[in-house]
Amino acid sequence: MQKIFQSFFAWYKRNYKINLYITAGLFVWQLVHLYWLSVDVVFLRFFGYELWPIGKIGDFLISVVDYTEVPALILTSVFYIHELQEKFQWKSVWFLVLLNSQWMHLFWITDEVVVAQFLGASVVALPIWLSWLAIIIDYLELPVIYDTVKKAILSLSARG
Repeated sequence: MQKIFQSFFAWYKRNYKINLYITAGLFVWQLVHLYWLSVDVVFLRFFGYELWPIGKIGDFLISVVDYTEVPALILTSVFYIHELQEKFQWKSVWFLVLLNSQWMHLFWITDEVVVAQFLGASVVALPIWLSWLAIIIDYLELPVIYDTVKKAILSLSARG
């Protein structure tokens, strides 16, 4: 098993830039989801109406973006594991923690549960603070998105 991981990370290192670009590109898609979360779900809760009513087609598109979160989480985790193998930095550990907190949100309190909770239509009764916790967990992606996009942009100007 160790040989497989060594081979994989050797390949990863040889193809670092393309892996970084794919990772950053997939993860930047999550900004669409966070924008929707802010102007639709949060705005609805605070002010009682949607700032960006996206309708059924928009809901479908947001779902598509949401499904890219799983490959984005996996690829970005691999990216930071690779960085830790190259050089230990607490920042990479912290980003892995922020990033992988998303799994709790994905499998525990989904966006649909949060929206239903805010609308008073939830089948499952959850404390409202738990819905807010799920939203906060979503926003924990922002520093990681910033870091991967920054590294991708900087690597464009780097030789090699």
